[in-house]
Amino acid sequence: MAEAEFARTEASNVAATIMIICEYARKDVDLKMTELRHEFDDVVIEDVHRHIGHRYCLEIFIAEGSGERILGLIGRVRGMRGIQQVKAIFMPL
Repeated sequence: MAEAEFARTEASNVAATIMIICEYARKDVDLKMTELRHEFDDVVIEDVHRHIGHRYCLEIFIAEGSGERILGLIGRVRGMRGIQQVKAIFMPL
């Protein structure tokens, strides 16, 4: 389910996939993403980092746990400079 649909449910525990696109040239974003990964390691169970062409990076976080905590992570990512796009998919557990 998409983020807006998830916000209308009463599910407390979820699994989520969070896909993030940022510019490859922004090395500061990579460092901030690592910091967030560690700050939210109670819910982030896996992350993947891949280059897409010569301009973009794709970061994928797989998360499981409190929906509120995962939404907090997404909010922090969206608040970062250098982030081009953030998409999340949720599955109630």
